[in-house]
Amino acid sequence: MGWTSSSDTQRQLRLTFATQEEAIAYATREGIPYELEAPKQRALTPKAYADNFRFDRIGRWTH
Repeated sequence: MGWTSSSDTQRQLRLTFATQEEAIAYATREGIPYELEAPKQRALTPKAYADNFRFDRIGRWTH
């Protein structure tokens, strides 16, 4: 079946909470060591299909 097993099932979980305070309270209450990760902001670069055909395009045109 392709299942993997471990004697420590808590290492296989990833919990999410609405707020940071809820996460800390849950971990403290259950005696679980925790590590908080802040969400990373995505940097979106605006792109256009027409940029592929610009005259001053860097790089060679290949098919």
